[in-house]
Amino acid sequence: MRCPYCRHADSRVVDSREADDGQLIRRRRSCPECGKRFTTVEEAVLAVVKRSGVTEPFSRTKIMSGVRKACQGRPVDEDSIALLAQRVEETVRAKGAAEVPSHDVGLAILTPLRELDQVAYLRFASVYKSFDSLDEFEREISELREAASAREAANAREAASSREAASSREAANSREAANSREMTAARHVVPTRSSGRRPGGPDTPDNRLPKIGDRSP
Repeated sequence: MRCPYCRHADSRVVDSREADDGQLIRRRRSCPECGKRFTTVEEAVLAVVKRSGVTEPFSRTKIMSGVRKACQGRPVDEDSIALLAQRVEETVRAKGAAEVPSHDVGLAILTPLRELDQVAYLRFASVYKSFDSLDEFEREISELREAASAREAANAREAASSREAASSREAANSREAANSREMTAARHVVPTRSSGRRPGGPDTPDNRLPKIGDRSP
């Protein structure tokens, strides 16, 4: 790397650190000629191939700009848009290709945008999918409604399962508490001792039990 100060053709790396969740590498370099230090940033280049065949670098800023237009007038904050753009980039980079078609980038935008705001999703999808009739809008809206109904049904099943599990735990706890009370009551029962007398009146001779070694008939 050429020194930006003295234009010396070589430099030495003295420190390297990852940044942006590993997407970037910052290197601190030192010039052996003038002794000054400077920082360089390295990033894996991801290219997007447009329909015309033109290739351009992937831009998270461009993703945010397109999504921001679709979300205009909607209750969506800037942080949510930035997070969506990050998810899109992670999805595209996960393919492991140096070049990706612009169609794949658009698909990566649609799914998180539908989760973020359905109106913004319809706006973006109408442009991305080139809607040219009301039937296409109605078909897309029907798919959104079906997906929403499926989510509601899944949530209802999950809630019912949670209530059933809670009832089972409560019943088990009640049985355990009842068993604990029974065991506690059993430990506090005082056993009765035998008086050593036969049934009968206390003053009768027959009421005394024979002792060992007593030779009386």
